[in-house]
Amino acid sequence: MSEAGSPRPGTREDGTHDDDDASLAEFGYKPELKRTLGNFHTFAAGISYISILTGTFQLFYFGITHGGPAYWWSWPMVFCGQLMVALCFCELAARYPVAGSIYNWAKRMGGPHVGWLGGWMMLTATMVSLAAVALAYQVTLPQISSWFQFIGNGSGRTDAAANAVLLGSILILFTTLVNAFGVKLMARINSAGVAIELIAAIVLIILLAAHITRGPSAVTKTFGLGAGQSLGYFGAFLTASLASAYVMYGFDTASSLGEESKDPGRNAPRAILRALTASFLIGGLILLFALLAVPDLHAKELSVDGLQYVVLSTLGSTVGQIVLWCVVIAITVCELAVHTAGIRLAFAMARDNNLPAASLLAKVSPRFQTPVLPAIIIGLVGVAILLINVNQPQIFSVITSIAIIMIYLAYLMVTVPMLVQRLRGRWTPAEGTFSLGRFGLPVNILAVLWGLAMSLNLAWPRAAVYNATGPQHWYLRWGAFLFIGIVAGGGFLYYWCVQRKRTGVLEGHAAGS
Repeated sequence: MSEAGSPRPGTREDGTHDDDDASLAEFGYKPELKRTLGNFHTFAAGISYISILTGTFQLFYFGITHGGPAYWWSWPMVFCGQLMVALCFCELAARYPVAGSIYNWAKRMGGPHVGWLGGWMMLTATMVSLAAVALAYQVTLPQISSWFQFIGNGSGRTDAAANAVLLGSILILFTTLVNAFGVKLMARINSAGVAIELIAAIVLIILLAAHITRGPSAVTKTFGLGAGQSLGYFGAFLTASLASAYVMYGFDTASSLGEESKDPGRNAPRAILRALTASFLIGGLILLFALLAVPDLHAKELSVDGLQYVVLSTLGSTVGQIVLWCVVIAITVCELAVHTAGIRLAFAMARDNNLPAASLLAKVSPRFQTPVLPAIIIGLVGVAILLINVNQPQIFSVITSIAIIMIYLAYLMVTVPMLVQRLRGRWTPAEGTFSLGRFGLPVNILAVLWGLAMSLNLAWPRAAVYNATGPQHWYLRWGAFLFIGIVAGGGFLYYWCVQRKRTGVLEGHAAGS
């Protein structure tokens, strides 16, 4: 094992290594994607998917509405749970740094059926997430200027939802074009955006800290929420925790770009942990200081305009709008990362002939060195999801919740089979890179328990999440179970009856072809 920071034996002048493609050979693939991404690029991919500013600014209003200031404690709770999942992923990323990481890991750990279902759930979730993240433009741009409220004046019942669809569609068009023109362009825009986001986040922390008006005891205030409920405040807290659960996922993206990264077996695990840890620390401080600095904790604007209101009311219009423009940049690169991850996943499944029109979806453009067709199709599906919900006022919480649940379930398709492999003594981490050692089993158990508990919590048929405005409908309240049941059940039925008979690495992508 070489020392940290020192070049490994067999390192080429371009930074790639003789063993970089070894994991591809284990899966039966030949290398097709060009390795151009370095350490910061892989870190940027992970942290832009998590996107501190996107998540905190998009759902702060939800957390404060349903949990009061004490909802802040859901942030460290979600971090601890997701850290268990991330640590399992780090071992897998070191051993198998391949495109479409969730799909290939699930396939390797649980077999082709589990792999396909995990990949299908993650691919669907990615397309729903693409729509969910695109909606964040509506939460921020009209706060900067009313000019961005193209539909109505924002006071109508469906003005915000319809305008969110328009702004979101424009954003998806942009990420589709960038991803279609190759990984280098994507990486440059993404890295520049992440650098701006990190600098802006740190500056925001400093500015909010300089305007603190109350002590830390503020984050213990519940405002009497949960009174009269069977679970009391704990029930309210579990609902509010969605605001934190929405942010801290997507760290596996660093590994999903493994076939385009240099020394991915070492860099991907580091990128996963750095992205998650940085998001926890920076995001947690932003939320904490926002609660301590806002002029009035009881202001109704907190439950309507959220963190945007805190920034504008605390820092003033000029500084506040500069911060909000940085949030727009963060949303943009987050959307770009989500789209990129979906493309790699679709490519990975198509390469195994596990999607319709697989040979077309798995085709890598000789000019741009990237799969172009998946970029277009995923973008079109993302826009379609928005258009279907164009006049739904509860579009924000519904789409966000379903996207999160499906990703948590896709993660379980990896952590559960991995736990089974550990219990059977069949899991061997990669030598000389990342290993949990004797902590692997307890960490894996905690990762599975966390995933199950949070998936159930997020899918629970709460009116506050799935039918926030009247009239009440049972199919909206049970929307998560219905939508996910149809996607999982219908998808697996298709696989079992049709696709499993065709699965196998396509000839043009197989090792030695």
